[in-house]
Amino acid sequence: MSKKPFILGVVVLVAGAALAAWFFNRQPVGTGELTLYGNVDLRQVALAFDGAGRIDRLAVQEGERVTAGQVLGELDTRTLQLQATQAEAQIAVQRQALQRLKTGSRPEEIAQARAQVAAAQADADWARQQIERLQAIGQSTAGRAVSQQDIDAAEARQKMTLAQLENARKAEQLAVTGPRREDIAQAEAQLDVAQAQLAVLKHQVTLGRLLAPIDAVVRSRLLEPGDMATPQRPVFTLAITDPKWVRAYVSESDLGRIKPGMAATLRTDSHPGQPLTGKVGFISSVAEFTPKIVQTAELRTALVYEIRVLADDPGDRLRLGMPVTVQLDMK
Repeated sequence: MSKKPFILGVVVLVAGAALAAWFFNRQPVGTGELTLYGNVDLRQVALAFDGAGRIDRLAVQEGERVTAGQVLGELDTRTLQLQATQAEAQIAVQRQALQRLKTGSRPEEIAQARAQVAAAQADADWARQQIERLQAIGQSTAGRAVSQQDIDAAEARQKMTLAQLENARKAEQLAVTGPRREDIAQAEAQLDVAQAQLAVLKHQVTLGRLLAPIDAVVRSRLLEPGDMATPQRPVFTLAITDPKWVRAYVSESDLGRIKPGMAATLRTDSHPGQPLTGKVGFISSVAEFTPKIVQTAELRTALVYEIRVLADDPGDRLRLGMPVTVQLDMK
């Protein structure tokens, strides 16, 4: 009978010790730190000329920093520039032709047309007088002094002079009225075509300059001056240094503990005593390395999800592919 209280006390003591050990050694969800391992990643841009031609010069080397809008290279555009000069001269010709149509006939041209009408009128009057004279002679001599052939020739000459008079009058009318609206519209359209051709040539000249689209670092220089460039052949590869992030993977069991914006500490082997700060910026919604059909609980817990931890790197210490240890503050 005396052994039962002793055994019961021992059981209670062991259970209490186990409960205390579990309580002090456990890591509640949402507390402590989660350590992940990943690599530095950043965006890259492959730059190529929009136009085709021979490279005239390249202005930067690998490792140099470039700013948005900076000229990185140029093509040989001398032929295009000469064509643009020719197009400008053609535009000047078209513009003068349009101005001439809009101005209309000059006073001297109108006076000239009227003088031509007067000359044609004089020829017509002379022809009329000639035929009247021949007809009078024929009537007075009963047709013996003038032949019918002379009279026919005089009548034909009169018809010709009358036609010339009508032609001169129409020409005078056109000079006074001026050009048609359709002619002016046609000249305006031709001028627009010439200006559009010049704009195309100037645009092609601008395509001969390769500009940096964003602040970045030159990672690779793939072509050299003298090479033929096309839109399909990249000339430079740029690394965009802002933003930088660490690509890491978290297991499915820890996925629910990570939230966007969560603070992180980044450590590298090259600067072990100088950690960087960051925050969780992206959590993938798709599992990786997973089978097509998950059938067991063991496989389900083996899933991993990609996360991206945005790094605050003012000293530009992180490099593409560098291994990084990520510690997430789970508090």
